[in-house]
Amino acid sequence: MARRPLASDVVPQASAAPEAGISESDAEAMVTAVLTASRLLVAVSARSLAAVEESLTLPQFRMLVVLDAGGPLSLSGLAGELGVQPSTAMRMIDRLVTTGVVERGVSAEDRRTSMISLTRAGRRIVAEVTERRRREIAGIVDVMPAGQRRHLIEALQAFAEAGGEPTVETASPQAHAAW
Repeated sequence: MARRPLASDVVPQASAAPEAGISESDAEAMVTAVLTASRLLVAVSARSLAAVEESLTLPQFRMLVVLDAGGPLSLSGLAGELGVQPSTAMRMIDRLVTTGVVERGVSAEDRRTSMISLTRAGRRIVAEVTERRRREIAGIVDVMPAGQRRHLIEALQAFAEAGGEPTVETASPQAHAAW
């Protein structure tokens, strides 16, 4: 399985001409706005996670979300999806196995390959944290002026697409949980 591009893989082209009508100061204002919004979203994520499971870190929760979305993965596949070294992923897996939210199994195709999957407790955590986050984000969006919501949708969709992030399925939030 090919690794999904990470935001860190997207490097701005210094020599690229600015888009027509976009000045350097406009571009800087956009970056500042996205950084500010990302701070808010990280805070929402942290609060949602702390309300459900205080002992998990955001990187550990990200691993649970990847496993929830992609099903069982090998160590190297999981490390690739997370954009970390296999040794880093292994340490996280060891901690999560101890807490009972992931488990190791054996690949049906190659019994030498360990497969990492979520336990029922892991799936419950992903579902509860995602639902809490969804509710808090909905509350923030409700406070926004109605006329600005359409612009937010278009801008965030374009931003996620540019960064290589797949769309979260709204019909089934647990089918592809939001990180």
